[in-house]
Amino acid sequence: MNTSIWPVDRSGPQDRVSRVLIWILVAVTIACSAGMLAATRTTYQQAAPIPQLMATTDGTPVMTYADIVAGKSGFQKADLMDYGSLYGMGSSFGEDYTAEYLVQLAKEVQNNLALARYGQPFDAIDAGQQSGITATMRTELQGIDLSRSQVALPDAVAKAVVALRERIGESLRRDDFTKGYTGTRALNPESARQTASFLLYSSLTTVARRPGKDYSWTSNWPSEPLVGNSPTPATFTWTWASFTMVFFAIGAILVIFRLWIEPKAPNETFEPVLEKFRTPTPSQKALWKYFLVVAGVLLVQILVGSIMAHYYTDRSGFYGIDVDKWLPFAFLRSVHLQAPIVWIGVSWIAGGLFLAPIIGRGEPRGQRFLVNLIFWVLVVIVAGALIGNYLGIAGIVDQHWFWLGNQGLSYLEMGRFWQILFFVGLAVWCLVLLRAFLPTLRTLFRQSGSLYGLFRIEHLVWISTLTVALFYVFGMIPLGTPNPSFSITDFWRWWVVHLWVELAFELFAASVTGYFLMALGLVSRQMAERAVLFEWILIVIGGVLGTGHHLYWAGEPGLWVGVGSMFSFIEVLPLVLLALEAIDQHQHVKAKQDFPYKLAYLYILGAAFWNFVGAGVFGGGTLNAPLVNYYEHGTFLTLNHAHTSMFGAFGLLAIGLLYMVLRYFNGERPWSDRCGVWAFWLYNIGVVMWIVMNFYPVGWPQLEAVYTHGYAYARSLAFYDTTTFWQWMRMPGDIVFAAGAVLMAWDFLAKLWGQRQARLAAPGR
Repeated sequence: MNTSIWPVDRSGPQDRVSRVLIWILVAVTIACSAGMLAATRTTYQQAAPIPQLMATTDGTPVMTYADIVAGKSGFQKADLMDYGSLYGMGSSFGEDYTAEYLVQLAKEVQNNLALARYGQPFDAIDAGQQSGITATMRTELQGIDLSRSQVALPDAVAKAVVALRERIGESLRRDDFTKGYTGTRALNPESARQTASFLLYSSLTTVARRPGKDYSWTSNWPSEPLVGNSPTPATFTWTWASFTMVFFAIGAILVIFRLWIEPKAPNETFEPVLEKFRTPTPSQKALWKYFLVVAGVLLVQILVGSIMAHYYTDRSGFYGIDVDKWLPFAFLRSVHLQAPIVWIGVSWIAGGLFLAPIIGRGEPRGQRFLVNLIFWVLVVIVAGALIGNYLGIAGIVDQHWFWLGNQGLSYLEMGRFWQILFFVGLAVWCLVLLRAFLPTLRTLFRQSGSLYGLFRIEHLVWISTLTVALFYVFGMIPLGTPNPSFSITDFWRWWVVHLWVELAFELFAASVTGYFLMALGLVSRQMAERAVLFEWILIVIGGVLGTGHHLYWAGEPGLWVGVGSMFSFIEVLPLVLLALEAIDQHQHVKAKQDFPYKLAYLYILGAAFWNFVGAGVFGGGTLNAPLVNYYEHGTFLTLNHAHTSMFGAFGLLAIGLLYMVLRYFNGERPWSDRCGVWAFWLYNIGVVMWIVMNFYPVGWPQLEAVYTHGYAYARSLAFYDTTTFWQWMRMPGDIVFAAGAVLMAWDFLAKLWGQRQARLAAPGR
């Protein structure tokens, strides 16, 4: 039974602009989906191939398809992606394996050629002879045809691969705390040797030319003067085209917004259903546990992040404690990456469950039980995934590592079993919301009398939650075992990571923010729906095909340099719009002297700012340009983008939603914004300190080092040793940021306790 506790909905009609926007949104969604399907097919066809056999010129096997595929599984099983990176994808702490072993391979080939031709090591011959040897080395490496089923490696190359494979295999299992590296416990000598084969094969893809082309399978990434890797003409051309397009597009959306979106609609209707405080429903009261998880997981993330930051300055231990032996950097990073997904996700799940009886105009039977069930399922999944991660890295979960241990993919570390359970949890969340929303969704559809009624703001809120669940599925392709190709694995990984953040999260942020604006009486229903529909159009255009900017250099087809560049730049456009709207919303808030949600909207305003700066300026507006990304990829400037966008854009929004819920629960009782405001400014000051005192002072010299010396050097310990002072300067920002988190956690506890005491003291208890 659905007991009504809110006013009956009297929504006004959709205006003409909204109906036009709906058609454009449908058309854009179909076009972008078709484009992504076509690009997916091309990616499978043109991804870097794996030969069946690599052998010497006399047919002696050097490495086989089975070696490389087993090595790729070993790479994931050992979670090497959370210590270093492959194709620039992964951690910036350790070396990039493709770049480092490319340089080692090139030098080994040089030495072999010099010994064969002159009977002396490369370093012992004169400059003229070295020049000739280097040219031959480049020719031999670039001339390897990986598209053949059986590849004949030149003798100097084959000998270098065999020698390096043994050295790399041994080094993978050996502790080297001077580099902050804890030897992998998950690999035995044979699997370590196979992993080395995979890493060397990956390095070959960065220099071996595509058949009929003058560039490698990675479009000549990484930058490495030794082997002759430099940007392709297309990398330059598409950079120019992207900058040209984005300036035209920014002007166009501002004109469209001013002329058609911003003007008042005729017969505007206002529905301030949250303007008055009502007694929270049983399911809403059950949300208190979610607040504690958010605060606790955020504090864990900060603690782990602080230990990781210290590793950059002193890799041998944490203030004299040999943390490396028990907490490898790879495990700490996997926790640090999964923690924000957990606490931001829990915040948004709680926000959706809070809205459920409000949008549905009543409390469905059994809703409290379902809210509690979702919470405990999430707790089990998170605990199981973290334990599995550690046991997988420690080599305790051996045979079943893929299902119960650590998948070894950045942001998707949890084992497949836990992934499936997490998806089930998200799906149940969507169904619980649909169950609650359904009376209102039906009413709005019937009032419209047409399919336009499926695009009211309440429908958009639910559709956005559905996308959060659906796009998580793509990270489980294929379901049962790791894909043999890293290029294809990474392709689907970005379907989750990118399309979650740049599509599903953005859709959710826009629709929920729009609904709250309407529910608090700040804007009319028509204005909220027009603005959200317009933002959704821009988010879909940039978010879907914009996935391509992650795929420039990982062995996918060269089409992504063009497609990814053009559409990635469009990602800036909805962020500009969100920032402008946030400023306008803040003016509405300031105009209402008695507006009770000022603290929540302070966080939402901050989220809009960092969405534009962190995701837009530091991301799509600069780093996505192919020519910039070619040198910048995987440097500290990427860390700058990741931290300012993930926390700044989505973390602040999540906290803002929770403060909005807390304020509603508090009702007419005394309320203070003070702790929340202090926490807000401490968070933002901490982020700015990271940028000014760590990310940029390290990132700029690192970018110059890539351009001057090559990517391998810029990611080496030799480079990081030149930045020790600025690595230490991360600490002040960490302290300020952590103080904000502690203050926020205390504020959550105090407010929840105060509300509990007030309920217990209420008459009738």
